[in-house]
Amino acid sequence: MPNDFNQRIIDEFRANGGTVGGPFEGTRLLLLTTTGIRSKARYTTPLGRLPDGDRVLVIASAGGAPRHPAWYHNLRAEPRVTVEDGVFVYDARAVVLEGKERDDAFARAVEFDAGLGEYQSRTTRVIPVVALEEIAEGPPTIPGATTFGAYLTRIHGALRREVALIREEIAASASGAAASGSAVSGSGRTATALGAQLRVNCLTLCEGLRHHHQGEDSSVFPMIRERFPEHAPVLARLDSEHRKVAAILDELQRIVTSGAGPLAVLPEVDRLAAELDVHLAYEEEQLIPLMDA
Repeated sequence: MPNDFNQRIIDEFRANGGTVGGPFEGTRLLLLTTTGIRSKARYTTPLGRLPDGDRVLVIASAGGAPRHPAWYHNLRAEPRVTVEDGVFVYDARAVVLEGKERDDAFARAVEFDAGLGEYQSRTTRVIPVVALEEIAEGPPTIPGATTFGAYLTRIHGALRREVALIREEIAASASGAAASGSAVSGSGRTATALGAQLRVNCLTLCEGLRHHHQGEDSSVFPMIRERFPEHAPVLARLDSEHRKVAAILDELQRIVTSGAGPLAVLPEVDRLAAELDVHLAYEEEQLIPLMDA
């Protein structure tokens, strides 16, 4: 059973679609449920998560303790786990990274959270990095979303939070670069490149947004066109906004992968946030009443 502190985090996480306050406010968290080695009971643990393309990473730091945490031993014995990531719940396969892949991933994690490096310095064990890879058995579920409107609202809420969190992280990085006096070129790039984990976070967001819009373009919008032809102007605007967002994502991806610094990336993230805010609000206003009715 989780201790009282962890249970409060779990309860708050589930009640607020993956958002918690207090010392973990603004932190990316997930809930990892593993199977006990001997008891075969299911144990849930709140952990920090790091985006990594189509998977997420968790670090078995245990605060630098001399032994690996219990959840790590559990997933070594039974790699199939359940992940609650924001509003989504899905089964995943836990893969313990080895060698250079582990070292590179841990270096990215330390660049993002220096405390992990401190934890490693406290212990002689090599802190494991675990990749959680979704097992494709249908789409992830969203507990409590019994209508199209609730489903869309929760997805949009998760997208808004991720954009806001990335913007906050890059703004802090840009502030640090400016305070250190990093030279800025005519193209707006700083001598200090965007951190490795921030690059991963940005690219993961880009792929997540593309995936969401592709799903709407291929299934939701065609269904509405067929059943509600009078809403063609609404869909025309949404199509146009999808193209605008796609263009911003392409430019953001280009800048991030070019080695640009945070002062160059931040304006594109701001542009994405502004365009996405308008788009999501209009989509909710127009589609939720239509589909729920």
